[in-house]
Amino acid sequence: MRIQPIDLTKQSELITNYRNQTRDVLNKFDYNPFQTGAYRDRLHDISERPYQREALVQHLLTVNKSWGAHDTTLKNIERLREPESAVVVSGQQAGLLTGPLYTIHKIVSTLVLAREQEAELGVSIIPVFWMAGEDHDYDEINHVYMPYSPRMKKFRVLQKQINKVSVSQMEMDHGAVRTWLDRLFTQMGETDQTVAIHDMLTKELEQSTTFVDFFARILSTFFDEEGLVLLDAHHPELRSLESDYFKQMIHQQPIISEGVAKELQRTFQQGYSVNLDVDLNDGHLFYTYHDTRVLLVRQEDGLFVGKNGECSLTKEELLQIAEESPHLLSNNVVTRPIMQDLLLPTLAFIGGPGEIGYWSVLRPAFEAMGITMPPVVPRLSISLVDRKSQKWLERHLIDPSSAVNNGVTEEKTKWISMQSYPPIEQLSDEVKRSIERAHRPLKAKAEEIRDDLGQVAEKNLFHLFRDVEFLQEKIEKALEEKNSRELDIFDDIDLMLRPEGGLQERIWNVLPWLNYYGVDLPAQLTRVQYDWNSSHHIIYI
Repeated sequence: MRIQPIDLTKQSELITNYRNQTRDVLNKFDYNPFQTGAYRDRLHDISERPYQREALVQHLLTVNKSWGAHDTTLKNIERLREPESAVVVSGQQAGLLTGPLYTIHKIVSTLVLAREQEAELGVSIIPVFWMAGEDHDYDEINHVYMPYSPRMKKFRVLQKQINKVSVSQMEMDHGAVRTWLDRLFTQMGETDQTVAIHDMLTKELEQSTTFVDFFARILSTFFDEEGLVLLDAHHPELRSLESDYFKQMIHQQPIISEGVAKELQRTFQQGYSVNLDVDLNDGHLFYTYHDTRVLLVRQEDGLFVGKNGECSLTKEELLQIAEESPHLLSNNVVTRPIMQDLLLPTLAFIGGPGEIGYWSVLRPAFEAMGITMPPVVPRLSISLVDRKSQKWLERHLIDPSSAVNNGVTEEKTKWISMQSYPPIEQLSDEVKRSIERAHRPLKAKAEEIRDDLGQVAEKNLFHLFRDVEFLQEKIEKALEEKNSRELDIFDDIDLMLRPEGGLQERIWNVLPWLNYYGVDLPAQLTRVQYDWNSSHHIIYI
């Protein structure tokens, strides 16, 4: 593998200024992750906080064993007992076949940073991936996109969701998922890897009950010897460890809500855009009521009610639920980072651009709970380039950085125009100028005889131009047909590096890459030397 760091030109102003260490953005966080010494300072800060290490280790051992974890992972979990140990954590919803490629990139980032900081700090740093099993938005995870030239096509599992049940609790329809999986494989060419990958995924499917199980078992296979520790945020046993933290959040809800709402407003006033919708009355907790996950809001009288009036709880009743049935509660986007930090001795959090956006307004929420937020590290952003695409880029002298940022439509247009000399458009313009010169005396004579004849002459010239343009279009179409195979190359480069007008990692799934390069490709990505200061990396496989 060869790696080429590049700059992304179309990131949000907030993430750009964060990477550039602009003061007004850095002030929204407790640590500067780009500064030498930040991780050592963080390690000192968390060493003074209590954690339920023993109970956490026992839980993680149980669930990771159930997902087929390698001994390397189990040993990493045991190392959490060490009082100086810490974790690097990232997270994501449990997408089918791991969802878009950026999920893999988050995990690669987590493994790489944990390994680097363990060497730097001289203590055990464990990579943890936080699976957001409490999420109930099934439509976000029930599909993958596959290349279907010249576009990406969505392939959705034909399974319905009953109520707004969390993904952790939603059992898979194995028949529907197996049919969907088989259909995906019909979209790919057969390679030496195809049968083995299909068999592996089918085996993991058969041993999974929920979508979270399937997700976890696949990740355990991809990173079997890398020591990755998986955590289902909505597992009932884990919720029992969070009981006291839920109670603290309930007590501090007014301060959390007001602080985050004010910080979000201040961020907007600074000219930054953050994809977060908060209100002073937000409870920032979900409650599972009649098997449906209900978002709570706090009324002026102190009652916590469902956002759509589904239920009503006093503060005391909600505290009792947190004490006796914490598995009925779950976090929203504001309180999830806090719960993560209270539960885990977090050295650093790995986040994507959107996550860093909403983390930028969470400092008041952390302060309300009496803790500091961890260093927030932008995840590694990656575009994979296969040998065929690399050859095409070189053949047409296309800058890979430009292809990633802008696509190759402009290069395609220039190339087809060069297949005729002079270019067809230039020839057409010259012919129209010649016609206009030849037509000028005729138009003048018509205007001299009668005004309305001048108008007829103008229309006549217009129709002559249209006839030339019609011929121009026909010639251009014929040129395109003649050079269709070469033009398809430009479309395939776009499909690879700028699918649907966006980054590869936000659309592509890992499956087509596994089909050509094997199931160990994700683990291989952890062995590349990355530049954390670069906003993007092109990896030539």
